[in-house]
Amino acid sequence: MPEPGRGRLRHKPLANPLECPNFTDMESTGTNLTGKLLIAMPGMLDPRFDHSVVFICAHSSEGTMGLVVNKPASDISLGDLLQQLGIPAGAEASGQPIFYGGPVEMGRGFVLHSGEYGVENGTLKVNDAFAMTATREVLEDISRGNGPRASLPALGYSGWGPGQLESELRENAWLTSDADQDIVFETANTGKWEAALAKLGISPLMLSGEGGRA
Repeated sequence: MPEPGRGRLRHKPLANPLECPNFTDMESTGTNLTGKLLIAMPGMLDPRFDHSVVFICAHSSEGTMGLVVNKPASDISLGDLLQQLGIPAGAEASGQPIFYGGPVEMGRGFVLHSGEYGVENGTLKVNDAFAMTATREVLEDISRGNGPRASLPALGYSGWGPGQLESELRENAWLTSDADQDIVFETANTGKWEAALAKLGISPLMLSGEGGRA
């Protein structure tokens, strides 16, 4: 793997992000990062992850799946996507951005959302506050105003193979922080990286390209 911040990080597709069988089995790593935020360290020269904040939807000894939550796409909105799918878009949905979830399967859609909503056999329950759904039904519900209280639609995801994320953490490519709905859904996208650092009590001025773990 390239040295963190010195080249592109290799992100691997998972067989099925919603059906990985052992996301509660953390014997090999000792730390379950499911529901946490990854915060890219300064010096991450891979432009796909520069100043990125990634919500970890699932993490186990079999791999990790997450969504970048602070990089809205510049060329497509939720309204555009709904139109392509033939789903009538309400006024609120039309103006909602689509996010760049990561470099894996960028033609595939995911919706990270508040935990009170779910689709039978289609929702990955992360914790009480967060869940992820990758079905047409969630988009239809959002367009009708019957969807989750808060949502973040994304195209593509960030995937790590077994032990890959742990290696990147050891090499100081990322910091980790607890996630909360305010940072993920409410904070302005341009401020999410700083807000995630602030949750750790860290100012961006304290960090350098060489980095360190908090």
